[in-house]
Amino acid sequence: MKTDLLSINKIFTDRIFRIPDYQRGYAWREKQLKDYWNDLVQLEDGKNHYVGVLTFEDVSKDKFSKWDEDLWIIEGKCFTPLFVVDGQQRLTTSIILIQSIVEYNKDNKKINYSSNEEIIKRYIFESKDEGISKSYIFGYDKDNPSYEYLKTKIYLELSDNNLIAEDTIYTHNLEKAKKYFKEQLDSLEFDEVEVIFKKITQHYLFNIYSVSSDIDVNVAFEGMNNRGKPLSILEILKNRLILLSTKVEGYTHDKVKLRHSINEAWKTIYHHLGRNKDNPLDDDIFLLNHFYYYFGNLIFQDDEVRYKFIHRRLASDYKEYLLDNLFSIKYLHGENIEHSRFLHKELDASLIYGYVASLKTSVETWFNLLNPDNSKFCNDEKKLLNSIHRITRNSEGNNFMVLVLVFFEKVTDSKSRVALLQIIEKMLFFNTLTSHRYYSSINDMNDEKLLELAMELANGKKNKNNILNDLSEIWSIRVSDKRLIVEVVNYFKSRGFYHWSGLKYFLYEYEEYLLSASKTSRHKLIWSEFITENENDYSSIEHIYPQTARKKCWSTKFKKYNQAQRYALKDSLGNLLPLSKAKNSSLGNRCFSEKKCNTTSTAGYSYGSYSEIEVSLTEDWGALEILNRGIRLTHFFEQRWGIKFSSNQQIMDFLGVGFLSKTDEKIVKEIDFNQSL
Repeated sequence: MKTDLLSINKIFTDRIFRIPDYQRGYAWREKQLKDYWNDLVQLEDGKNHYVGVLTFEDVSKDKFSKWDEDLWIIEGKCFTPLFVVDGQQRLTTSIILIQSIVEYNKDNKKINYSSNEEIIKRYIFESKDEGISKSYIFGYDKDNPSYEYLKTKIYLELSDNNLIAEDTIYTHNLEKAKKYFKEQLDSLEFDEVEVIFKKITQHYLFNIYSVSSDIDVNVAFEGMNNRGKPLSILEILKNRLILLSTKVEGYTHDKVKLRHSINEAWKTIYHHLGRNKDNPLDDDIFLLNHFYYYFGNLIFQDDEVRYKFIHRRLASDYKEYLLDNLFSIKYLHGENIEHSRFLHKELDASLIYGYVASLKTSVETWFNLLNPDNSKFCNDEKKLLNSIHRITRNSEGNNFMVLVLVFFEKVTDSKSRVALLQIIEKMLFFNTLTSHRYYSSINDMNDEKLLELAMELANGKKNKNNILNDLSEIWSIRVSDKRLIVEVVNYFKSRGFYHWSGLKYFLYEYEEYLLSASKTSRHKLIWSEFITENENDYSSIEHIYPQTARKKCWSTKFKKYNQAQRYALKDSLGNLLPLSKAKNSSLGNRCFSEKKCNTTSTAGYSYGSYSEIEVSLTEDWGALEILNRGIRLTHFFEQRWGIKFSSNQQIMDFLGVGFLSKTDEKIVKEIDFNQSL
């Protein structure tokens, strides 16, 4: 390798740059952008700042001869074509900033004696004979999904290819970087922007390395890129597979096809992982779940591997097995296979091709499972998937999702899919009702069992009916366990309901039930708002009988109960109400009559969620009303999840107000324990 220390201005002299297909996309986030900008702003005038390393690879003629748009500038103007092997994050950031400066300069003033046209010509693109043909000075290889996005969304140029600029996690990062720099520049005066431009082009210095022909750039890429923002396993894997595609035995045409399939698969993967801008999916979590799906049967054949992955839950070890025990150069051409825990045949093009094809199809299923409202699933599938995501708050990393992924990949009929989701939803809700000690003692649906069922379905040992029957049997055993209700009652007796992990999910499901019974379609309780943690002591669940009940209207109503009993009534399920609009807890200390109706400062229950409206129809609020509503919610609990209580006293004990049967027999006699929903 040879090395020089150069500024951006010198680097962009008679060269064009392409980020090759084995490179990841633009990965910098706000933290890296802020660091970059702060270094730039704080750099003293006339001083230089060392930015880091840029490593380039000369592009061979057989490759650049296919660059139709760039041949004129390479052969006619003798520009040197280079692949960016390392440092693309810093280089891309610099170009985005330069483009943002051009857009800032709407009046086309001279910036350090250069017009916008001159800046664009040097750093963005050159036009052939001032005509319509353009060669972009810096960009992506055409097989990279960011190619079209950089040209049309960052450079604001028209596309000649009739292609859609695909959205991926990386293109979102490009968009956010440009937005960030434009916001910073808009706060500056023109002379300050001139200083920024001079610093970025003249005083930010890079170490320049040129990779010689005897170095394998794909191998170099893995080591070099770990110096910056760490590569994800998915990014390393793409590079590794491309490297293998060049070294497997076979016809050149097959190798080209394999490399193309890898690039197309990764385009699809990053498109779906970044498709929901508000909730981009984790690439390593997807890869891990697919790893279980595709290679899980091999995990279960090796006791040591099984122990690591299942019992110790060392999910990060899957990187080792993918890169060291599967897709490694040492296993090419049938060599060293006896030392691999997974491979039982030669690592060849067909094995890689099959794996890549599976990744490509599975990622769309994965996206749909985690974004059901954007899918073509039936309404019941969408509803149940949303319910499952609400229970877990983040289903993406849960092991049951492996089974769901495999089931939806293998089973197409909605009826069977709905049956699977119904059982999983019940089991997940069940897990919020009992202690970990009891849950562990059941030991019928742990992570190992979930993964084992997924593997058996994936490799054909079991079909959809076998899976559904196994799960149904497990659920039946659970709900018929005589210890269950006792455990549930004791669980809430010691903890109360307010800090129950499943409380918001339960109250939201009841709200959805009331919505369906209202014969309207207007949602008054929005889940994303309901679960948001509010600052300044704002709450989305209110104690109707308030936690701080100092007002006479409350102290008089509950004076016959001792402190422990009053606390139990406050924390009982029937006293907890989901609010359509989070309110400051101080407002919840008002008398019930004020809570029901409009006040000058906040809307009352009568204008709130369906649950609030239901409570607002009650004349007063005391122990009788708390118990009455609690019984109604318990009946919903029994009907919705099929877990039955054996007696009225057990229901009262579950609600934490079993003492009423002794201290307030009159109230108990007034309650209709058989009230219907």
